[in-house]
Amino acid sequence: MVSDGQVVVKFGNILAKHCLDQRCSTELLRAAEHTHSISSQLSIVARVKAVTGESKASSELLLSNVQNLIQAVQHVLRAAEAACVKGLGQPSTDPEEEEVAAFCQQWRKNLTQHRAKEALNSDRDELGLRKTRGAKAEPTLMSLVQEQPPRSRNIPKHPSPSKGHTVMHRDL
Repeated sequence: MVSDGQVVVKFGNILAKHCLDQRCSTELLRAAEHTHSISSQLSIVARVKAVTGESKASSELLLSNVQNLIQAVQHVLRAAEAACVKGLGQPSTDPEEEEVAAFCQQWRKNLTQHRAKEALNSDRDELGLRKTRGAKAEPTLMSLVQEQPPRSRNIPKHPSPSKGHTVMHRDL
């Protein structure tokens, strides 16, 4: 989990670097830094627990840190969604940056398609408000990550723009 947290931090930092909106970029950097801190804390707690053995307090502390890391990762992904919607600049020729950009472009394409379908097939009531029954939720980066079929721990969990280039080395 610690290394997965660090992968999300790297993802967030790359996106923040290319985000065209300064406010989104700042929020993404802040979320990535927070995730990095929690990931580091989790690493320390896990090492201490490994040395001290089983105790209820250490198990609770470890579980609490894992839950905090999950929430921090979700925050990074929500901030990443905002950055993608606001717009991203061209990535450099760095393979990791290209892969992050391709992953975000895939999500944005899914979001655009979803919104277009909703506009064509919108169920509106007599006031013109969208009905909530039966409406599908918009795709999120988290759902795109979760949709990927389970694979080996070292194989990327998202589409790769070109073979041999990976950023997200672990399952989220």
